[in-house]
Amino acid sequence: MDIKQLRQFIHLADSLHFGRASEASHISPSALSRSIKQLEDEVGVCLFERDNRSVALTAEGTIFLTYARESLAQWNTLRTQLMERTGELQGQISMYCSVTASYSFLFEILSEFRSNYPKIEIKLHTGDPEHAISQVLSNDEDFAITAKPDTLPTGLAFKPIALSPLLFIAPKQGINGKATPISRLNETTPMILSEGGVARKRIDRWFKEQAIKPLIYAQVAGNEAIVSMVSLGFGIGVVPKIVLENSPLANTVDILDIHPTLKAYEVGIITLEKKLKNPLVNAFWAQLKPSL
Repeated sequence: MDIKQLRQFIHLADSLHFGRASEASHISPSALSRSIKQLEDEVGVCLFERDNRSVALTAEGTIFLTYARESLAQWNTLRTQLMERTGELQGQISMYCSVTASYSFLFEILSEFRSNYPKIEIKLHTGDPEHAISQVLSNDEDFAITAKPDTLPTGLAFKPIALSPLLFIAPKQGINGKATPISRLNETTPMILSEGGVARKRIDRWFKEQAIKPLIYAQVAGNEAIVSMVSLGFGIGVVPKIVLENSPLANTVDILDIHPTLKAYEVGIITLEKKLKNPLVNAFWAQLKPSL
């Protein structure tokens, strides 16, 4: 097997779709199918279960995926180290973040880096911030912008870049059209909360400490969706201040003066500690300037 074949296998394992995987690999679906069959013949096991409608990893394929990712990471590290001897780094690193984080932090973070290392490409993926840590732990991304959890998983390095308070927000027109002032929360207050992540853990702990069993109206993915639902009058939400500041709906909600306040978001960039041995990853990490 070769590096190109491992990349093709990873593309198919990630997408589980021959059409999308072949596009990512820049080959035809039939060529990709032959390559995967050759790989399966070489390792001696079936890596995918496939028919005319679906593709799925076998148990052996899942094990091989871990090997493929690690082998590709080791190859990239070696290749980078060899290129480093020529005096100029080149290659690719990847980053995961929410849409809000992308336009809040990326320009400042990447502008200097791009100037210093013009031949290093940045591959950016955006999505739900709840998945940021898992994307790095699974080796799917080199870096992620995320809120620091109360307990950082073993093996992760974290560098802070901003501090953002967690805010209680309410619709300006009132909940369900009733403009009643809200100074405290109780068991009849409809709440719109994130499905998981740091903010959800902190608000759940807050309710427990206040001995309140919350009335959860909706659980949504992404902080931007919370602002939208609150602005429509469905209930009270909890979002980081940085999300509200960048929301086009910021003028449709009010910030509530609720006490005790929630612990602020410590926003930063994470990577696997072992990846810092990679010169590309280390170059990016070294130029980050902690703001806290």
